[in-house]
Amino acid sequence: MACIAIVIAGFLDALDGRIARLTNTTSEFGVQYDSMSDLVAFGVAPAILLFSWALQDLGKIGWIVAFLYMCCAALRLARFNTQIEIADKNYFTGLASPAAAAIIASTVWVCNDLGWVGSELPRELAIFVGVLTAIVGFFMIANFPYYSFKGIDFRGRVPFVVMIAVVLVFGLITLDPPVVLLAGFVIYALSGPVMQVLSWRKKRLG
Repeated sequence: MACIAIVIAGFLDALDGRIARLTNTTSEFGVQYDSMSDLVAFGVAPAILLFSWALQDLGKIGWIVAFLYMCCAALRLARFNTQIEIADKNYFTGLASPAAAAIIASTVWVCNDLGWVGSELPRELAIFVGVLTAIVGFFMIANFPYYSFKGIDFRGRVPFVVMIAVVLVFGLITLDPPVVLLAGFVIYALSGPVMQVLSWRKKRLG
């Protein structure tokens, strides 16, 4: 249930800013309150979920990894707030905390469906989850560019192809929600380093 709640929070987070802009109800208070909510939903909640599910088996290393993940989420949000006026709105700098939390939540969700919980959880899996958590945390504070999808204008006419794509995405999610969500967000997380490498290569060749 915690995994599902985190994923739902991520989808709601994608809507709240758009709704505020469409209704002309944006405010500085709303921006700061949204950041605090994001820290709880996508920083604290995933860290506690991970620790209670797997990282506690790693002892002190486990809670250190969970704490570092939460700190990375806080740093990511703080950097976003300080660059909100000057940054390119079409791209994020670093993996967005909702996407990072979705990777964590869907990983736990998939493993739970496979029966890897409690005493059935292999120690090797706990180590893998610890490494995965550290990598996801690093992606949040790295300077990798990520497409923000904020350039999509819902107030104008939406292309028919986009409508078909949205229907297909929701159709795929209904087949096996945790697996599809995990695969999708992992691909999105990897898109940042790939875009960075392509940018470096373009500069070298240019």
